[in-house]
Amino acid sequence: MSTLDATRAELALIVLYLNKAEARDKICRAIQYGSKFLSNGEPGTAQNVDKSTSLARKVFRLFKFVNDLHGLLSPVPQGTPLPLVLLGKSKNALLSTFLFLDQIVWLGRTGIYKNKERAELIGRISLFCWMGSSVCTTLVELGELARLSASMKKLEKNLKNSDKYKNEEYRGKLQKSNERTLALVKAGMDIVVAVGLLQLAPKKVTPRVTGAFGFVSSLISCYQLLPSPPKSKAH
Repeated sequence: MSTLDATRAELALIVLYLNKAEARDKICRAIQYGSKFLSNGEPGTAQNVDKSTSLARKVFRLFKFVNDLHGLLSPVPQGTPLPLVLLGKSKNALLSTFLFLDQIVWLGRTGIYKNKERAELIGRISLFCWMGSSVCTTLVELGELARLSASMKKLEKNLKNSDKYKNEEYRGKLQKSNERTLALVKAGMDIVVAVGLLQLAPKKVTPRVTGAFGFVSSLISCYQLLPSPPKSKAH
């Protein structure tokens, strides 16, 4: 493959990535929380960027609650333990509620919905829903990691006389384990961000702490949305 072909392929992946509304939302989220970190809650340019980006992101999330509503009604994989099923469905319900209520918050911020006090209350309720969904995600990922670990140990016993890293099934499970570990870290960070936005521990979780955790969490989201590079053909 020539340098020009390689460059074209890389640009195609970037275009594919930026064509996703979710990816653009997460890039804006990184800008938002990066600005929050810089401003530390103080008035100025960084805080203006934080507020304006926060409002702009709400447009990307219009009708996004349907995605988790669909997840709530979709069947779960066979063999999933009941506690994990219930936690997963609770996560979908809470996230769908957050995204639905967030649309009312957007209407309040733009001046279409006139009752500011109610819009603020709905905003707090929506953030509690988001925090609840992040807690559910954390517990689901912990449960799934425990299941994966058990199945990997069982597979290791069967492969004790061969290189486990050459086994396709083992490599697949290892990749899933890495992905779930990353999702667990992100969910934990999102809980801290929610605590900061709700000001539940204002002395410990300051705007700067909220911004730092939100920024790193956003970078993880951006990484998770990266398209897989095309596999090179064997000659």
